[in-house]
Amino acid sequence: MRNIHILFLLLFSFKLSAQPALNRPPANRTDTSGTRSAVVDSVRPDSLRTDSVIKKSATGLNSEIQYTAVDSINFSIDGNIIYLYGNGRIAYEDLELDADYIRIDQKNKLLFARGRNDKYNVYRGRPIFKQGADNPVTTDSLFFNFETKKGTLFGTATSMDGGFIQARKSKKNEYNEVSLKHGIYSTCNLPEPHTHFGIHITKGLVTDKQVISGPAYLEIEHIPIPLGLPFGFFPKMNKRASGFRFPSFGEDANRGFYMQGIGWYLGINDYWDADILGTIYSKGSWDINTAARYKVNYKYSGSVNLSFSSIKSPNAIEGTAGNTASKQFNVQWSHSQDQSANPGTTLSANVNFGTSSYFQQTAASGTYDYNSIVRNSMSSSIAYGRTFFDGLFNFTSALRHSQDISAKTVNLTLPSFNLSMTTINPFDRKDRVGEQKWFQRIAVGYTLEGSNTFNGPEEGLFKKENLQKFQNGMQHNIPVSLSMNVLKFLQFNTGVNYSERWSFQTVSKSLEGDSTVTTDTIPGFARNYNYSLNGGFSTKIYGMKTFKKGNLVALRHVMTPSVNFNYTPDFSDPRFGFYRDIATNGFAVNDSVKRVSRYSRFEGTMYGGPGRGRSASIGFSIDNNIEAKVKAKSDTSNAFEKIPIIQGLTFSGNYNFAADSLKLSTISFGGRTAFFKQKIGINFSGSFDPYQVMNEKGYPVRINKFLIKDGKLARLSSLSLSTDFSFNSSALRERNEELRKRQDDPNITPSQQQDIRNILNNPNYYVDFTVPWNFSAAYSFNYTNNGLRSFITNTLNFNGDLSVTPKWKVVFNSGYDFRAKEISLTRFSINRDLHCWDMSFGWTPFGRYKSYSFDIRVRASILQDLKLRRRSALPLNY
Repeated sequence: MRNIHILFLLLFSFKLSAQPALNRPPANRTDTSGTRSAVVDSVRPDSLRTDSVIKKSATGLNSEIQYTAVDSINFSIDGNIIYLYGNGRIAYEDLELDADYIRIDQKNKLLFARGRNDKYNVYRGRPIFKQGADNPVTTDSLFFNFETKKGTLFGTATSMDGGFIQARKSKKNEYNEVSLKHGIYSTCNLPEPHTHFGIHITKGLVTDKQVISGPAYLEIEHIPIPLGLPFGFFPKMNKRASGFRFPSFGEDANRGFYMQGIGWYLGINDYWDADILGTIYSKGSWDINTAARYKVNYKYSGSVNLSFSSIKSPNAIEGTAGNTASKQFNVQWSHSQDQSANPGTTLSANVNFGTSSYFQQTAASGTYDYNSIVRNSMSSSIAYGRTFFDGLFNFTSALRHSQDISAKTVNLTLPSFNLSMTTINPFDRKDRVGEQKWFQRIAVGYTLEGSNTFNGPEEGLFKKENLQKFQNGMQHNIPVSLSMNVLKFLQFNTGVNYSERWSFQTVSKSLEGDSTVTTDTIPGFARNYNYSLNGGFSTKIYGMKTFKKGNLVALRHVMTPSVNFNYTPDFSDPRFGFYRDIATNGFAVNDSVKRVSRYSRFEGTMYGGPGRGRSASIGFSIDNNIEAKVKAKSDTSNAFEKIPIIQGLTFSGNYNFAADSLKLSTISFGGRTAFFKQKIGINFSGSFDPYQVMNEKGYPVRINKFLIKDGKLARLSSLSLSTDFSFNSSALRERNEELRKRQDDPNITPSQQQDIRNILNNPNYYVDFTVPWNFSAAYSFNYTNNGLRSFITNTLNFNGDLSVTPKWKVVFNSGYDFRAKEISLTRFSINRDLHCWDMSFGWTPFGRYKSYSFDIRVRASILQDLKLRRRSALPLNY
């Protein structure tokens, strides 16, 4: 982003790569030296060279001239003139020059260079001229005086502060100033900008810090615009600079016509930059957004986005109470730390919080992004981690926030922490020789976690009475386990798990009157604990079915059954002291019978307390994987390929012998399968209920009676199906992979690194014209049956793009809600590739967010680099 301090350049703000522009060849400049032609014509065949050579001249110059050539090096009869053919190169003091043909006149201290026409009449090998710290300059031909350091360049092209300058003729003096005539300042780096927004400069002067122009006018698509100035100047900087942000225009059905994204770019330094942008609507609403980005190489990077909106109801009458503007805000912050910056320590942040209706009211900050508009939750996390004692212990801590948008409730965790110890074998020896004995396999672990949380309404969050409702506590876990093989094919696992919870408040319940129960919170430290025993067996069973005909060679079935036993005492027993009793009257009217109600002293605390009742259950599960072995169609040899058919089809449940009733749990299942060479995957899960249900005043109540007694094995109580697929996604993956590689390139500029981060974080905001088409879709289906009635919801969302021509692309995003029988948020956009600019027209045809927009902006510089690099058929020195 560069600042342009003349009126017509305030209309445009851009970020461009610093690659030198190139010009079409004019008529070749002829060398008027009388001796040169004779010498060139008299070149002997044995003087041609196939490799580079380096020689030094002994002249009256201040320094020696170093020169090389790939084709040949020739000398005049008196030895004063040197001719370099084929990728010639010279170096003299701070001057560097590369060209296909170079003539060095040592006596007169003059230099001439030009390119050549190849057999296809394409002008190649243009001179590339560099002096000192200046950017390289590409010319058609040039003259240069070694003594006066003055030169004349024809067909000049160079980069300048993110833009590109081309001139028919330019001269350079001893003060490192360049005078140019009939120049073009453009955002396009093509030899002749075929589609560009540029400035035509009749005369100009380029210095170290600025470009001063004479009469200049603006040209768009080769059409001169009656907007010009008699003079002006362009600041010439090698660092970020502030500049004006040109807005886009459109109309929103609710808020009216708008001017979006107008504001200022702040190039603070090489590590920080920011945008301050605003949007104004004709019906009185407005938005303001501040987006700052930062990065320190090999240390950390991140971005901060602060948004505030004032939304007026479109149907409110001016001057009435309903005309009050709705205030909405949103804060987003992301931060990541380079792993090499501080090994063993991590710090990351991903914050997103604000008013619940921000995304719906502002149409996702004017982006009309479907996923943001329909989101029903927001969450944040700031995490810190560190390992110590040679990795034996790992400490993590986090500040978390979650927000239910529909219920307008907030859950805060300020903070939580976890200290865990790597599992160790205390009875094993470091110098052990041979296999482990059974007692050496005993493993012990330890985890300590703590948390301080608040859960309440969004409104009045920071009021004093709400801040006093935080819950806090700590929990210790010590698992002890043993694993070994039994009878060669069985894997045996057993263990003991001990948990202890510390709480800083408990509850006490008492009876007031005949039936009113009051609950009081008692501050003070209290502890509770529980322990359990477990053990189990698992194994793998393999099955194979072979076929002699057809392409299907075999089917392979791998089944993994497991059985485990778990025992937990009844910690509601009075001897533990974790539960208390309270006597209340019966629930029936005029019932004088006292009933005992048992409650936990730790209910509602941070980690709660142990559960009620004794548990002695057997758990069971069976996992299935089925794959096919087929002949490879693309290979005439005896090659085969494996195709997964069903992956992870699992059934699980448990039976509690100690329960009074409903001893068998529901049977859960889940798995995954895929079609069309794994391009379309389907995930499914659900549960079966083996018990009957009775109608209790309109509510389903499970009873202790199996459905099998009525001739049914079980009832399908829930089923979920989901699938998503993307065609031609490999092209997008290749682009993102290339971008990630470029992000680590130390030679790219900070602005290009920011471009890459924006593209990777917001892939839908950028259109890649090199991908001819792309289509993605996601479908979800949910079925629930409580025994009395069933419910079904299913939705379909899809998006994609299509290149109608190499320069025109249509992008779409839509979906359908089958239950509501309506089309989801639908948006179309038409994009035009203007080489170094992009033009787009967006349209939301119906619904609450009905709108359209028109936008034209400079393409991210990194995308230009990638696109030009992919044009491999284009010579680099054309």
